[in-house]
Formats: sequence, structure tokens, C-alpha cells
Amino acid sequence: MTSIHLKYLAVTPVDLEWGLAVNSVGRQEIAPGAVYPPSSHPTRYLFSPGKGRILSEYQLLYITDGRGTFSCDTLGRDRKLNVSAGNMILLFPGEWHNYKPLEDTGWTEYWIGFNGPVMENMVKKGFFSRTKPLLDVSFHDELTEMYSRAIEIAENQQSGFQQALSGTVSSLLGMAYYYDRNESFLESNADKMIARAKLLISEQLFSIDPKKLADELCVSYSSFRRTFKEYTGFSPAKYILHVKINQAKELLTNSSTEIKEIAYNLGFENTDYFFTVFRRLTGQTPLAYRSETQGRKL
Repeated sequence: MTSIHLKYLAVTPVDLEWGLAVNSVGRQEIAPGAVYPPSSHPTRYLFSPGKGRILSEYQLLYITDGRGTFSCDTLGRDRKLNVSAGNMILLFPGEWHNYKPLEDTGWTEYWIGFNGPVMENMVKKGFFSRTKPLLDVSFHDELTEMYSRAIEIAENQQSGFQQALSGTVSSLLGMAYYYDRNESFLESNADKMIARAKLLISEQLFSIDPKKLADELCVSYSSFRRTFKEYTGFSPAKYILHVKINQAKELLTNSSTEIKEIAYNLGFENTDYFFTVFRRLTGQTPLAYRSETQGRKL
């Protein structure tokens, strides 16, 4: 038995001005041995697993049960990636792709199709790439709940429904990026090392330095620096500086401690260096920041 629940939507120019607009959303449960895709799909979305297809929109699919295969132009039409439950597939507009469940397992898929400059910017900035269309997000009820809520909103189509759906797309993309990045770190236990490193930084902010951190974690500095930057987006040295400056902001706002004492307590070599770093990261001097956040005039 194959169960299908889908909705295809009209998009106005005003909807696109919001930044994201949803064209389609749905859920399909494909039983083992069932025909795929179901013939009830509209012509513009229907494709043959033998020929593939090209869409004019992005689609984010979430496979929650079963297994299958996926291929696309960027990775080579002859290369088939294995797809399993807990994977997401990101389809790109204008690119040939092909996917299908295995005949002996079938699968359950959720999907949402969308366009807009917000997504184009995410791709341009490298958050998502045609070279990595398969995302490993594992199983999370919140993801299926987002898709189900999107289907409900699409069915009702009340005023402003496109803007509500765009928020769902943003949330799905954010969580897909988050879970995919962290799956690889979980497999290598890197998340535990980074958590330990952050704790040490918090406890030893006055005296800690990146190489000392690596020593305490019993890893080489080069390996630690690479993993830390991949995980946080900062090198260890820059992360420590940002933590120090955030602590300085709190002290400048919520205490009357002298600026030179704040600099000393946070382990800066001298007050001039503290001023330089603070201004580079905040755009203000410590004195100007204190005056502004305490509601005083210089």
C-alpha cells in the first residue's frame, strides 16, 4: 500500500519578496514493490527513475524509513549514493538528478520545494553545496513535526500562509545544517573534546592559551586547532579573545571596575593591547562602550 499526502502551491511576486516562497510540500509512504513515483504527481514534478529530471526549485527531502539511491550531474550520473533513513536530500534547481527507494524496502519521504534569494545567499556563502547533496541528520521528531505543520498550513492556505511556510523552510534548513555538521563530530567524539576545551577556557581564562589547551586535552596542537575551527568557526586563539572581550563587556556594563584592572584580570599583556583588541572586535573603545551601556555621556 502506498499512502500519499501532498500539496502544490501558487506563489505571488509579493511572496518572493519575503525572501523564500514554497511551491510544494508533502509526504509519501512508498511500500516495498510499489511503483515510484506515484502517478498522482502533477506533470511538472513527475519523473521516471530511469531518466531522472530537472526542477526549477530547491527541494529538501527527509527520508524517515527505508533505503534507496540518489545521483546527480555534479557528482556524476553514473555514481549512485546510498540513501537510508535519517538522510536528507537537497535538490538544486537546474540540475539533473535521480532518486528512488529500493524495491525491497520502499521508503517514507517528506519534502518541501522552495525558491528565493535567502536560499541563493546560503548557497553562495557555502552553507549548502551541490557537491554535498546528501545530509546525515539522523532521526528527530521535530523535523517530521515541521514538515507535518507545513502540510497543514498549505492545506488551509490562510492569509499569510506563504510567510509562515518560509519560516518553516528556514528552520528546516538551519536544523539540517546543524545536525549534519554534528553527526560527523559525534562519530569521532570531537564534540566531547570541544566541550572540554570550552570548559577549560572558562575556568582558566586569565592564563589559558591554545597550545596549553591542546596539551591538557592530550592532542597535538595542529589537530586540535583544525578540529576546533571546523567545529566553532574560530581558531582557538580567536575564540579565547572573543570570550575575553565578552567578559570585558559584562564587566564594563555591570561594574565600576577600572578598565586597566579589567584588562589585567582577563590576562591581557597591557592596557594598550586590550584597547586595541576591544576596539577591533566591537568598533568602540572600552570607555565609550561603558558610557553607552551605562547610559552616560562621555
